[in-house]
Amino acid sequence: SWKMLAQLARGETGRISEILGEDDLAIQLMEMGLVPGIDIRCIGSAPLGDPLEFELLGFHLCLRRKECERIILQES
Repeated sequence: SWKMLAQLARGETGRISEILGEDDLAIQLMEMGLVPGIDIRCIGSAPLGDPLEFELLGFHLCLRRKECERIILQES
């Protein structure tokens, strides 16, 4: 079983399993540190739910919900 990064609740942690696609966005996400095996925690979201804020590798990163739907987490 798996879920998308966009489905993480505030305070919840997951481990990245896969980045969907082989386009420029997928490459850009991986260049930002979103690679398989990395733990990522949801910090929260903007008032309207987009973008979402995450913590990984010791830094905070904001991603649009559309981008988060490209990132698959393994079941913890």
